[in-house]
Amino acid sequence: MIDPDGYRPNVGIVLMRPDGQVYWARRVRRDGWQFPQGGMNTDETPLEAMYRELREETGLLPEHVAVLGVTPGWLRYRLPQRAIRRHDRLVCIGQKQVWFLLQFVGSDADLCLDLTDKPEFDHWRWVDFWYPVEHVVMFKRGVYASALRHLAPFARQIAGQQAIPPPGPEAGLRLGSRQRPQRGRGRMRGGQAAKPVADG
Repeated sequence: MIDPDGYRPNVGIVLMRPDGQVYWARRVRRDGWQFPQGGMNTDETPLEAMYRELREETGLLPEHVAVLGVTPGWLRYRLPQRAIRRHDRLVCIGQKQVWFLLQFVGSDADLCLDLTDKPEFDHWRWVDFWYPVEHVVMFKRGVYASALRHLAPFARQIAGQQAIPPPGPEAGLRLGSRQRPQRGRGRMRGGQAAKPVADG
């Protein structure tokens, strides 16, 4: 599903622990990290698409999360020229997204990365709230900064001002370097539980 302007409707998910740290995942067979996200089907609302993507990409069910906030309207980003498939019947030039902030009320052992035949992620971490803005691929940094700025007031209601400080003058682009993230792996086939491990 692509709109007349060439943008694909999409949902993004910021999964946050009560201490303000957020879930950060590595794409399979790539060195790129991002929040969970995915396209909407034509018969889905953004909320329905969010719960489907949450299940497919993290293994979590609605009872593992509580919805804290959502961005107003669409936030857009354009794909780099090399990623645009010009020969497709409908050319997608980017994504338009609704972002959800979810409080994680489960445990790390509930995270499972390979429920589908083609998992999106193979590794995950808990990181500071603003860390992803600096560390996501460059063409997504603007939309990440916008999404987190919209969602930060909801996050502060749970985690507090100290855990979610105001972003810096460059939309939080330098706040991610304050601490090294915890690292973990979601449960894969064979049932190994997800446990954070120290960075080496």
